[in-house]
Amino acid sequence: MSQAPVALITGSTSGIGVAIARRLAKEGYSIVLHSRDSVEAGQRLALELGSAIYVQADLANDDDRVRLIREAIASWGRLDVLVNNAGISRVISHQDLAAATPDVWHELYEVNVVAPFRLIAEAESALRDSTRFGRPGCIVNISSHAGVRPKGASIPYSATKAALNHMTRLLAVSLAPDIRVNAVAPGLVDTPLTADWTQAQQIWKERSPMRRSARPEDIAQAVAMLVASDYLTGEILLSDGGLNLT
Repeated sequence: MSQAPVALITGSTSGIGVAIARRLAKEGYSIVLHSRDSVEAGQRLALELGSAIYVQADLANDDDRVRLIREAIASWGRLDVLVNNAGISRVISHQDLAAATPDVWHELYEVNVVAPFRLIAEAESALRDSTRFGRPGCIVNISSHAGVRPKGASIPYSATKAALNHMTRLLAVSLAPDIRVNAVAPGLVDTPLTADWTQAQQIWKERSPMRRSARPEDIAQAVAMLVASDYLTGEILLSDGGLNLT
């Protein structure tokens, strides 16, 4: 069994996920990395971080979800932190209702809502066991400001993040006191995915009190803060540089 606490971060080979993995590794955690496709990147990052392994899994597939948790626990003998970072989006105008087909709704809900719930359900026993080491288990769900405000890449995407936020609160009640459950809800984050989102970048530069969008490291810092707490639970930490105030 690992002497160090263990954290599983889904979708952790790029963007926000890799920043969270690096930050928690720096804080002394053994890391379980995950992605659906980028196997080589995951294996390279595991070597770089040292006390880390990589597991490939498709979170749209329930057998893969179960396997991911079981392999994570088997590798280190414990699981203390689960960060549900992996998610998918589709860009659809909010006015184009016909384009938001049932297939789009089902696809986004399966990965953004059902998958985090199923991972938590599978990890519950191991996370409860964390109390043996003197601290509650910890879950952090990566949501979006689109789940708090009527914004976002599409209505189905925003609705999945709103569902994830409410699920976070429900689980914070049902899993307490052995497991804490919180969420971080970023606004615009500088990643390769958002590199050409010039209009959004301008909004954050002009309207947000911090006058910039987030860096992945900013979101990782927020996650690390929630992980470090032994008391906070049921919180949705809106991390948008204050744009919601304007």
